[in-house]
Amino acid sequence: MTDGLRFDRDGAIALLTLDRPHHLNAIDFATIDRLQAALEEIEREPALRVAILTGAGDRAFCAGADIHDFAPIVRAGPEAALRDFVRRGQALTARIESFPKPVIVAVNGLAFGGGCEITEAAPLAIASDRASFAKSEIRLGFAPPYGGTQRLPRLVGRKRALEMLLTAEPIGAAQAQAIGLVNRVVPHETLLPAARDLALRIAAMSPLAVAACLTSVTRGLNLPIDEGLAVEAAQFARMAATADIREGIDAFLEKRGPIFEGR
Repeated sequence: MTDGLRFDRDGAIALLTLDRPHHLNAIDFATIDRLQAALEEIEREPALRVAILTGAGDRAFCAGADIHDFAPIVRAGPEAALRDFVRRGQALTARIESFPKPVIVAVNGLAFGGGCEITEAAPLAIASDRASFAKSEIRLGFAPPYGGTQRLPRLVGRKRALEMLLTAEPIGAAQAQAIGLVNRVVPHETLLPAARDLALRIAAMSPLAVAACLTSVTRGLNLPIDEGLAVEAAQFARMAATADIREGIDAFLEKRGPIFEGR
């Protein structure tokens, strides 16, 4: 795929690159649709076990939604705005959050608005030391519509989230790591190698067990503990009959490395 999104394969890794550098990789409706289609393709291909999402160029990961693209929709009224703008963006971040394969966001520059919301939704995030993050929507007269008012407080706490939401002031990569928005910060030139190293370490694990971990955490995070434990137990029950769990146990007992085939 081109024209807004590049889709490259590197063994078990799918590399998705937002490719609108002259627009600071702002996502328009076409790019959202291409991202959704790419995720569908990645899910269908067993050989692809981890996805990395980054931005083209050195300035931005994603500056958010393309204002020129969504402004006419907003002017058309609440019904059109909800249908074509809000629900479309929420569907993308929900897909990233609930995707059965890990999505690692490699934040190579600014992640404002929707770019920050994509980072919040992704299960894993590595940031360049040049990265910055902001909830810039309030400057445009609205609250974040792609899940930012819900996921950010769950990640970083209510007060930290509200300061970002109400001021639109950016924070740097080190602060983003300190408050739990990203996993770690690396030198800019090592960003993609660091993301690839993390992806390869995950790809060596059972893809079924990886999916079970993702599902258990995502579904259980906001449930009471007893309901969360039920989700965890159900995921273990699904794994108990698989070849992967037998291979993992056999490899441990035989003192060798496991080879997981996702069966």
